[in-house]
Amino acid sequence: MSRHPARIQKICQILKTRYPDVKTQLNHRNAFQLLVATILSAQCTDRQVNAVTPNLFAQLKTPEDFARAPIETIETLIHSTGFFHNKAKNIQNCARMLMERFDGKVPDTIDELIQLPGVGRKTANVVLGAVFGIPGMVVDTHVARISQRLGLTSSKDPVKIESDLMDIIPKSKWNDFSLWLIYFGRAVCNARKPDCPNCFLTHLCPYPDKRI
Repeated sequence: MSRHPARIQKICQILKTRYPDVKTQLNHRNAFQLLVATILSAQCTDRQVNAVTPNLFAQLKTPEDFARAPIETIETLIHSTGFFHNKAKNIQNCARMLMERFDGKVPDTIDELIQLPGVGRKTANVVLGAVFGIPGMVVDTHVARISQRLGLTSSKDPVKIESDLMDIIPKSKWNDFSLWLIYFGRAVCNARKPDCPNCFLTHLCPYPDKRI
């Protein structure tokens, strides 16, 4: 019942009406900047990442710059995004692999992107959709939570959630659908206190713990 095509279509129509112009909230000028920003966004808000990246990219502009920089320099520049030791290591190793295997350019396939250190399917799909216009289903915490609440998946595994959503959402809407749920999750259906009384999807939502 929850995955009925007519219901899915209605959910998509409502979300598109509410959020007609969606795009990643991470500021970037090219594929490499978005790749780095998305790695930094792990367990960090987009707002905080956007506060860090202007100075970061002013000092380190290219994969070569990141590959050659002292790791302490990268750590200092990204410190406020949290988990900076691991993120700095991943970003530098990612930059080095880009130089060694991809001529310093960000690849445009998910199989190549997920070979890069620090890059999982979520990060790869963000880059593919936002930069290359390639359909992908980004599964972050918002998408996972809301797709479960809406009964679109029963899984907690991001890869399985991605697969479940791709099975029921038209491919042409994959990028937008992910962003619709991210926007919706931030504004209405948040983790701790979903605003069910003011939710425009309440009548389509089987979530048993609705706050109404």
